[in-house]
Amino acid sequence: MTVSIVTQTTVRPEKAEDFARWQGETSTVIATFPGFIEQRLMPPNPPVQVDWVILQRFDALADAQRWLGSPERQTRLDGAAPLLIGRDDVHIVRDDEGGIKPAPVSAVIATRVKPGKELEYRAWERKIAAAQSKAPGLQGYRFEPPVPGVQDDYVAILRFDSEANMQAWLDSPERKKLVEEAAPLTEEFHTRMARTGFEQWFRDESGAPSSASVWKMDMIVLLLLYPIVFLWGVIVGTPLLANKLNMPFPIALFVGNIFSVGMTGFMVPWVANRMGWWLNPTRNVVQANLLGAGLICAIYAACVVVFWKFF
Repeated sequence: MTVSIVTQTTVRPEKAEDFARWQGETSTVIATFPGFIEQRLMPPNPPVQVDWVILQRFDALADAQRWLGSPERQTRLDGAAPLLIGRDDVHIVRDDEGGIKPAPVSAVIATRVKPGKELEYRAWERKIAAAQSKAPGLQGYRFEPPVPGVQDDYVAILRFDSEANMQAWLDSPERKKLVEEAAPLTEEFHTRMARTGFEQWFRDESGAPSSASVWKMDMIVLLLLYPIVFLWGVIVGTPLLANKLNMPFPIALFVGNIFSVGMTGFMVPWVANRMGWWLNPTRNVVQANLLGAGLICAIYAACVVVFWKFF
């Protein structure tokens, strides 16, 4: 299974040629690393793609992590700093997954940097990025700089495949030592956890959050939410709450939402357990994806036809 590092970065418009030249020099350096397969550079293509995208492919995850944490890469990043605007956005993608999947859990770290210490902080930031690239379960990270008048803090978003792996890195002696090094540069920082989509309703056999793609979760939630909302409105909402009790629409809608969310949360885990072959296929992935999506779309269509003809 090959692994790709996908990096998105914003280059100063007047520095585009310099950045392309810098990336060409970087390709010479990375080519000497074990496991390196290829590198591709995709310039911006507005409005669809506004950032530069660099794809670097390796034989294995360990090879990709070795490059991410290497002194050679850090030296290259130091040289590119004057060419870039703001953020670093790095994803680690296993190439058989067909794209970047949102991580089940993320840590969002906001840091207020002391005035005049910005350059030192960015240097430290690259140092901790190299260290965390070796953390088990890391799926990628993003650094966002302050936006004057909107956001005063530097924001780091670390994406992990599980809460246990994320917590292990946050609590690690290596990270604590690096945080202590940054103390003279910062005024304060805050860390919080964030989950994506509907993971609390999708669990694997061990009870851990599922690693299923978000689009699959969305399809199952819609599969249940649509009939629940429709039937509530036809059977309870309109005849009872609106017509008989003369309940104001905003209140009736709020009551309906409470029922719909509760029923959806109750039923989604039951359905997800029976769709595990599609949510997390272990063989014939493409066939399973197509079959599952086709089945759910057929049920969508059946619901629409039944509700249209009989209600």
